[in-house]
Amino acid sequence: MKKFLQLAIVLFTSAAFSQAGHIMQGVGSVNMSMGGASTAQPIDISGALQWNPATISTFNSKILNFDIGAFFSSPELSSSLPAGMLGTGMPAVSGITKDDRGVSPMPAAAMVWGKEDSKHTFGVSAFGISGFGVTFPEEENNPLAGTSFDPTANSNAINYPQQATGFGLVESDYMLLQVGAAWAYEITSNFSIGIQPTVNYASLELAPNPLSSPSSTLGYPVSNKATAFGYGAQFGLFYNSDGGIKIGASYKTAQKFSDFEFSNTYLDGSEAADVAFNMDYPAILSFGLGYSTDNFDFAVDLRQVDYENTAGFEEKGWNATGSVKGFGWKNVNILSAGIQYKGIEKLPLRVGYTYSSNPIDDELAFFSIPATAIIKNAFQFGFGYHFNDNFTLNGVYHHGASDGKTEGNMLSPYAITASNPYGAIDGTKVGYEMTTDMVMLGISYTFTKK
Repeated sequence: MKKFLQLAIVLFTSAAFSQAGHIMQGVGSVNMSMGGASTAQPIDISGALQWNPATISTFNSKILNFDIGAFFSSPELSSSLPAGMLGTGMPAVSGITKDDRGVSPMPAAAMVWGKEDSKHTFGVSAFGISGFGVTFPEEENNPLAGTSFDPTANSNAINYPQQATGFGLVESDYMLLQVGAAWAYEITSNFSIGIQPTVNYASLELAPNPLSSPSSTLGYPVSNKATAFGYGAQFGLFYNSDGGIKIGASYKTAQKFSDFEFSNTYLDGSEAADVAFNMDYPAILSFGLGYSTDNFDFAVDLRQVDYENTAGFEEKGWNATGSVKGFGWKNVNILSAGIQYKGIEKLPLRVGYTYSSNPIDDELAFFSIPATAIIKNAFQFGFGYHFNDNFTLNGVYHHGASDGKTEGNMLSPYAITASNPYGAIDGTKVGYEMTTDMVMLGISYTFTKK
């Protein structure tokens, strides 16, 4: 186990970006292909360890899973200004900036120890369960470009240089690695309980850093990469009837983190004041139903993600110094569903769907510019191939879409009034939308009993 954890930490912390979006819809090739549904249908150990530790009681061997994926995201950031805002007689301005981040790695690793004659089953996992990141370049067609500035062409004001009241380059990187150690106990042959303590490592980098107070002459500074450690736990119940119906429930507590402590630098190279920010991972409540026949496995999960009571997400608006208090996100409801067809020898086929509600109110869209990966609908197609009793290859293709733009007014701490608490600027708009694609391959190895 020690070597497994050491390898996982090296692998995940070396990945520049573990995923897009703050909540991972699934982990590993099999669980992703089932839409993330696994609370009551433990088809593989990775999904079981992620969503309900009680379900690992169904595995009676030593099993190792490792998956690696390539994740592609295509966020677009847009904004518009009304006529006259850039000066008397100036036309309305609008533009779109496309993300140029490229491909991100997406690894997952898990291991379970079980014996058929034992009521105890154990497991360890290392998953990149959360993250967000964007790279929106500075807008070249801006008012500081002199006579070459063309306000009638594509011109995204939110990416204007800070000297022209924009943000310039907008870049973010957030990654959360969670390592868990699970134990499941069979109270009866049909009913199991599980517990999984978790430890977490997260890193966050922002440019510019809106968590810092802006300078009246130099604007917002750029942060270094700050890190934080957290802890939490997950508890699960699982009932597996003799007739193929399965019921599961799990509760993952909020993952409590230490503060991110940022060192900041203004764009001219001068030092800015350090700042600390606390951002936890929200509690997740999951319920699941499963049903299995000789040829099919069905799974449906319902989850609620408690952002409204999570540090870093529950607060919203501006501090008195012009820094941002928090994202101000609502709770998220998630529906995951999947089907596995086992009628082809050695070649199970899987289809999955995931729906997620949008946690961002339109009036607060401005605060989430660094975290634009809000995917409403996701579709997955996967397969497995059993080479022998020990070795299985799994694969999945994922496509997700935000299904519309999250859009609201530009906000400014200098425009706050009693009737305008967030400083909305009339006539302006800022919004974002995206699609995601991923291909992932994984191996599952079952150790031969001696």
